[in-house]
Amino acid sequence: MQIDLTDRVVVVTGAGRGIGSVLAARFAADGARVVALDLGFDDEPPTSTDVYRLARDVTDPQSVAAAVETIVSRFGTIDALVNNAGINVDGLVAELTWDSWRRCMDVNVGGVFLMSQAVAPIMRAARRGRIINAASFAAIIPSVGSAAYAASKAAVVQFTRVLASELGPWGVTVNAYAPGMVPSAMNGFAERPLDEQAQLLDTLSIRRWETPDDVADLVLFLASDQAQYITGALIDVSGGKLATQIPARAYGAPGAPAR
Repeated sequence: MQIDLTDRVVVVTGAGRGIGSVLAARFAADGARVVALDLGFDDEPPTSTDVYRLARDVTDPQSVAAAVETIVSRFGTIDALVNNAGINVDGLVAELTWDSWRRCMDVNVGGVFLMSQAVAPIMRAARRGRIINAASFAAIIPSVGSAAYAASKAAVVQFTRVLASELGPWGVTVNAYAPGMVPSAMNGFAERPLDEQAQLLDTLSIRRWETPDDVADLVLFLASDQAQYITGALIDVSGGKLATQIPARAYGAPGAPAR
């Protein structure tokens, strides 16, 4: 199967680092015209990788409207939106501040809402389009201390399902993806003591850390013509995290590779 995104105009939010930066680079490598949004950017013209960087705040309606206006003025349309921007907020419910809770909801849910609302008229007019939202495995099974983050990502999933039906008549698909354990500066998975890393890896059916490219493989597919009949879905791209109660037992089976 050949995925061809040549000349598609793709917007990726939170593209300054981590998964977002890899998503932007992968779309550009596949021929798309990429607009990368991040608070940390200075506005830049397209580089040799065809990534156009805009400094925008996805929680600010005026900033979002200005971003979409700039993109359409420059490129004429928006074919795909990847709502990747997000933050993590840890803390037991008893200890969470209102400001922390609200900030998590503003970025993780509000940003998805504002960006989706802004691009929807463009996609309806074109009678095609893709909106792809970053959820998390925490939306499937949360952890102690993740109330704000897990609740925000669960909200993204339900928002995705509703929007998929609302935009279905215009041929626009809306899906969400749920990564598992991608080591980052935010979670520090790969910097933890080796015994803690082993415990985390033992929850995975594919026993290795997830990479941003694992996520990008799915997102590029969802943005393609080959995914035209997939909508309203939450796709788990976690390496089979907790697919069974103790997936590590399979690695002790006769003939299985060593852990």
